[in-house]
Amino acid sequence: MEAIGIFLAYAAHKSFSVFQMDVKTAFLHGSLKEDVYVCQPEGFIDADYPSHVYKLKKALYGLRQAPRAWYIQLFSDLMKSRFEMSMIGEMTFFVGLEVNQSPCGIFLNQSNYVLEILKKYEIESCDPVGTPMEIKDKLDIDQNGTPADATKYHSMIGFLDADYAGCKDTFKSTSGGAQFLGEKLVSWSSKKQDCTALSTAKSEYVSLSVCCAQVLWMRTQLMDYGFHFNKIPIYWDSKSAIAISCNPVQHSRTKHIIVRYHFIKEHVEKGTIELYFVKTDYQLADIFTKALLVDRLNYLVRRLVLDT
Repeated sequence: MEAIGIFLAYAAHKSFSVFQMDVKTAFLHGSLKEDVYVCQPEGFIDADYPSHVYKLKKALYGLRQAPRAWYIQLFSDLMKSRFEMSMIGEMTFFVGLEVNQSPCGIFLNQSNYVLEILKKYEIESCDPVGTPMEIKDKLDIDQNGTPADATKYHSMIGFLDADYAGCKDTFKSTSGGAQFLGEKLVSWSSKKQDCTALSTAKSEYVSLSVCCAQVLWMRTQLMDYGFHFNKIPIYWDSKSAIAISCNPVQHSRTKHIIVRYHFIKEHVEKGTIELYFVKTDYQLADIFTKALLVDRLNYLVRRLVLDT
């Protein structure tokens, strides 16, 4: 989805109109010449016949026989004729995203997805209210409580799953970041770190490295569009993390950080990225890492252009 976001941001920058085409053949529907059987997938095992297997009629995507079955069909049939393709028209919907194209730009939203969730749980008639998060208190694990099934809750909040409050039980921090192409937000994340940092500076350094990795991936994607970016600015509100990143010497204070996070130093030295200090008041990534007061939250939403 992030690659699609980059493509649409580029199209909006160039004032392009995006169209969709439908291809009437697919890699995952190749014909099989031999008998192929697969086990019942986990979670869909027939209670009456748990030891039975399925016989495939078509080659599934990821199946070992799928590439061979597809190429046999390609050379025997499709080399004699072209792919059957049809023009759907201007892009209005793609993989759950509603796309609205206008002279002002390309706007994405998921209103239908949200409405489906509201209807599913019969809360579409409820009045919207502000639900502020507690900015100080932390939740503890109830060791004596009964484990709850979080499936329903997670389905009600859609695909959002961010640890804003931090974790008091594992003492792991949360990495959050937002990446822009020009003024267009194309990528964002809020994820618990996979290591326990020994200080705030080290936690910020790990988060900075994660952001750098995402920026470098975007840089690679944009090479296909003819862009070769260097000196990519990354704004951070920790002078200590910036100092560690700009110091090519590995000293005792950073020896406890996992080695794979130190790659950021190489890219700072090469000039691929440049690090700039920004005051916490202007740090847009705060919305992805912690609970905020209403005014602060609304300010960041506007700055991220999420309320258009």
